[in-house]
Amino acid sequence: MNPWIWATGALVAAVLEIVVPGAYLIWIAAGAAITAVISFAFGLALAAQSIVFVIASSVACVIGYFVYQKLIKPAAGDAPLNQRGLDMIGAHGIIFEAIVNGQGKVSLGDSVWLAEGPDMPVGSAVVVTGLRGTIAIVAAR
Repeated sequence: MNPWIWATGALVAAVLEIVVPGAYLIWIAAGAAITAVISFAFGLALAAQSIVFVIASSVACVIGYFVYQKLIKPAAGDAPLNQRGLDMIGAHGIIFEAIVNGQGKVSLGDSVWLAEGPDMPVGSAVVVTGLRGTIAIVAAR
């Protein structure tokens, strides 16, 4: 097969990477570009070109996996996606409604949360040690 077909395919896949949202075609484009270069250099037969394309695309996709893992790594201090409440762990608060039989309410910042923890009177200083749904697990500070 003519190496220009691989070069054209690489260009088309690269353009589609830009146009199509959510596609990861750049790694396939890299495989096609590598195949084009090797085909130009060595004049490979179609079977050899196909093998080079599969190997080059696979290696490019593996490299792309590690590139994306590095790029989308959350910054230190960022809450995991859809778990913003985890930022509350370690927060300091005041018992708003006495914790009796392990249940009460705690004031954290400008809001009041349901709380679980050891029995404590109103006004006690607490720290959030965990979350269970929308209930703050607290301990005495």
